[in-house]
Amino acid sequence: MSDANIPEHASLFRRTLQECRDLYVSSGALCAQEYPQLLPRARGAKRSAEEFVALMDDLHRALVLKVYFSICEADRKWSSGERFLAEVLMDHLWGRRLTGEQLRTAARRLAEDALKLKWYSIVRPFDQIVPLRERVGTLETLVMRLANLVARCDGILHPKEAAAVKFIQEELHRHLRPIPIDEPNEHDATNAIGTQAIETLEQEADGIYAASHPRDGGGRKGEGGRKKRSDPPPSAIPLPPSAQRLDEALAELDALVGLDRVKHEVRTLINFLKLQRRRSAAGLPDTEMSLHMVFTGNPGTGKTSVARILGKVFGAMGILKKGHLIETDRSGLVAEYAGQTGPKTHTKINDALDGVLFIDEAYSLVVRESQDAYGDEAVQTLLKRAEDDRERLVVVLAGYPDEMHVLLKTNPGLSSRFHRVLSFDDYSPLELARIFAFLCEKNHYKLSAGTRARLMLGLTLLHGRRDRHFGNGRAVRNLFEHAVRRMANRIADIAQLSQEQLVLLEESDIEFQSLPADWMNTFEGRAPKFRLTCPGCNHASEAPGEYLGQKVRCPRCKQDFAAEWGEPVLG
Repeated sequence: MSDANIPEHASLFRRTLQECRDLYVSSGALCAQEYPQLLPRARGAKRSAEEFVALMDDLHRALVLKVYFSICEADRKWSSGERFLAEVLMDHLWGRRLTGEQLRTAARRLAEDALKLKWYSIVRPFDQIVPLRERVGTLETLVMRLANLVARCDGILHPKEAAAVKFIQEELHRHLRPIPIDEPNEHDATNAIGTQAIETLEQEADGIYAASHPRDGGGRKGEGGRKKRSDPPPSAIPLPPSAQRLDEALAELDALVGLDRVKHEVRTLINFLKLQRRRSAAGLPDTEMSLHMVFTGNPGTGKTSVARILGKVFGAMGILKKGHLIETDRSGLVAEYAGQTGPKTHTKINDALDGVLFIDEAYSLVVRESQDAYGDEAVQTLLKRAEDDRERLVVVLAGYPDEMHVLLKTNPGLSSRFHRVLSFDDYSPLELARIFAFLCEKNHYKLSAGTRARLMLGLTLLHGRRDRHFGNGRAVRNLFEHAVRRMANRIADIAQLSQEQLVLLEESDIEFQSLPADWMNTFEGRAPKFRLTCPGCNHASEAPGEYLGQKVRCPRCKQDFAAEWGEPVLG
């Protein structure tokens, strides 16, 4: 069933279904490739990875079925529009177009099993597996878009269907963000939670499979009585050629907002490593160098993202066999009792061998105000292994700039082995706005000119009030997810929704919770202007907020350009 053969409303439904599957499958592949330590180790690593990706695909099936039937069962009626969406749904899930009695029979059986599943069983990975928490906004967007499309597929919104949509939103909000578990000093605990979450998913696998597949759908019994899928998910587990992997890692680096100095340093390092490879091939001696490094910067400035990309770069270049990233902090290296710190540190380093060990808040390893024998033992163990395993391990120490400077200055062993320092600056208001725009583009949201103006003004005030604990990119992600929830509340009671209304974030959706409620009164009585810079000739001119996001003409070079964002002129 091609998009050309279905109405516009159903076409958006089908695209959203595919995006949901892409989210779950790519999340499974991400865990399998870059966080293999989270997967069960009882079986072969490759087999576990493939099975986990397949399980995530089954979770996507269970999710879209539960969303669909939660709305359809609300008013106890199966309308013609809902039946047509069911055909689209079955075609998406199994590539089979069911109609008539066959469709009704399959729907009855699937509804019975899908509705038994708890919401948390389906979304658990995005709550408890830290690498996937950044995708919560995308998950919420897709689920609420599916729910709204089903509820309004006939052009009307029944009160019970509206209540079902609100219930789904409340369930997501309740399960996905009760307590943040991705704080910098909680790495060890969150890794344990992630591993436990995957083990729980494995235990629930049979129930998930039963709820997301027709009972008479064929297939053969696998281990534990679970049926095997005949069409494997499009996972990315088989690694592409090294040259392609390097290009992809560099493209990922370039796609990061800002960080120009960091990007330049990384490119310089890569060019140096390529040169060393050519010299070695020519029989010339290598230049001894350490790849261990220090990242300094405030929270949310991209340190972990760059460390992960560096692992991919080193893996693609053959410098590291795997290139995976292991994140930890003091709690993951230092034990509470004598004689346990050394083994604990060795275990964490062993997990990181052939990859990158990222130690957040590394300055906390050494407490200078008092004797800290355990911290000193961890540092000495780390220094020895960093030297002995330098061919198989890259260690990145990260933390606030001042504290990291003191750490290196007071510990000659660290300063001699970690002499490459990358500084991560706070994002500017313009860069924060571009991060927000990236999240919108990724999740298919649009911004009006008024929304862009409100964002720029709020981000500028927020940036001006920041301290060293300012969340930077993390703060923008929270702002975006909060806007998505406010939008969902705003459109909840609108019976007839256009596609534009489903994707447009309005001014009222943007709420800066850390700013005073009356912060916009700062600009009362005057309409703020924004400085627009022409990318062609670099000429800057001032314009009202309604020009943001529009095509404008440069007064100097007469060329048209998209004025996506502009710096507020507050003077």
